[in-house]
Amino acid sequence: MSAHCPNPVDGFGFSHQQIKEAVARRGLLSMEIEFSRACNFRCPYCYNSVQNDSSTLGSEEIDSVFRQAREMGAEKIILLGGEPMIYPLIREKIKLICDSGMRVEMFTNGSCMTEDNARFMYEHGVAVVLKLNSFDPDLQNQMTGRTDAHGIIWSAFERLRAAGYPASGKRLAVSTVITRQNLSEMIGLWRWLRSQQVEPYFEMITPQGRAVDHNSNLEVSPEEHRRLFDALADIDRREFNRHWQPQPPLVGNSCLRHQYSCLVNAKGEVMPCVGVTIPLGSIRQEPLRKILGQSEVMENLRNHKGRVKEPCGSCAKADVCYGCRGAAYQLTGDYLAADPMCWLVSGGSIQPMPVNAEPFLPHQPPIRLIERILSVGERTAELELRVPAKGSHLVDEHGVLEPAACIEIVAQAFACMHGFHPPPKSTVEHRGYLLSAKGFEQRQPIRAGDRLQVRVRKLSRLGSFGVGEGVIMRDGQEITRGEVNIYQEGGVA
Repeated sequence: MSAHCPNPVDGFGFSHQQIKEAVARRGLLSMEIEFSRACNFRCPYCYNSVQNDSSTLGSEEIDSVFRQAREMGAEKIILLGGEPMIYPLIREKIKLICDSGMRVEMFTNGSCMTEDNARFMYEHGVAVVLKLNSFDPDLQNQMTGRTDAHGIIWSAFERLRAAGYPASGKRLAVSTVITRQNLSEMIGLWRWLRSQQVEPYFEMITPQGRAVDHNSNLEVSPEEHRRLFDALADIDRREFNRHWQPQPPLVGNSCLRHQYSCLVNAKGEVMPCVGVTIPLGSIRQEPLRKILGQSEVMENLRNHKGRVKEPCGSCAKADVCYGCRGAAYQLTGDYLAADPMCWLVSGGSIQPMPVNAEPFLPHQPPIRLIERILSVGERTAELELRVPAKGSHLVDEHGVLEPAACIEIVAQAFACMHGFHPPPKSTVEHRGYLLSAKGFEQRQPIRAGDRLQVRVRKLSRLGSFGVGEGVIMRDGQEITRGEVNIYQEGGVA
């Protein structure tokens, strides 16, 4: 990318036209992957909160998903972790990616970057992204959980420079998470990286994993982020003739990765990214193309306009930005919510889960039963209600809920789930109809005043017709389950 041109629409190196074509064919341009969760650092902001996580993909699983990604049009594989260089077959996998015609980008803490490994990375054109958060040795060590991290990272940097980085087609970048501790260093670090022809990859922290446990020490306000982004944009414009518009979550870049990328984690789960931790399926059970092609979550993220909620939805930057979907999901439980960390929407009404179900249901009292939405995932949702008091038309003279009401509860749960993430505003008004039901044999009576949880899952769909399963529980114990056939007018069931 020329220093005299604005950034491409996406900060990961893809043009607007490439992204548009990938969306149209439901394909990929890149794929992120964890070979394993093994790591020798303990960063307080890491998205993985599980200590000593032994999750690992098998070698054949990795090879297979590489082939599948390439068949879907992927041009780049991004290696995450854990620490990817700990994986014993790292060189073999990099060679496989390159031989298949794809590029490699690797995020690493540098701990395994020997002189020989640095030369190997250079020879294979690997884009290396070193994790560096501070010039200060004590702070760098603190932010990695290792007392020798500062020395390790700088040794890796020098070895990569000695191998020839950065050069044409041999990209060297630095990944930096903006936190309370290193905020004052960001301008100086940015200037130094630019002067060294090293790409700065500065990003806002996603509030998940270990970052939640350390949030009070790490958190930076939306207004502080705005001032920093504006200052760095001004420096780039005046000193380096680079022009970009400040927007979260990446400094100098935009992120539309969900339109053309996905994550395969060390458990084999396919997710939109490390921040939107909604399992879409498993490569151990289904092909990658099928998982992504059938995913309603990915469909909504690929076609985000009209689906991301207010105030993000009507933002002037909505064509090329949807904030950080990871931050939105981690802070609200809704992957289509506005990004609460974005200064452009700061102060707007963004409601986290659980939410009142009333706005999403067409039913009116006394027939309305579902009270709250607890979570919404990939074709699944969990909701809750309290059974009406004795005297309601749904409860008999003994205070027992009529068995047929269980079917109505599940039907309302599906209606609520659909209303929470409706089709885009441009579609016709939608109405739903319960066509039939089967199963629903109660194991025990449900009484007035009982607090119930309802879990629903879409099993299949054909246009506006769908089949779903519902489970009704009390205190974690299943009471009944059954299937319903639903017709959803003006949208997918």
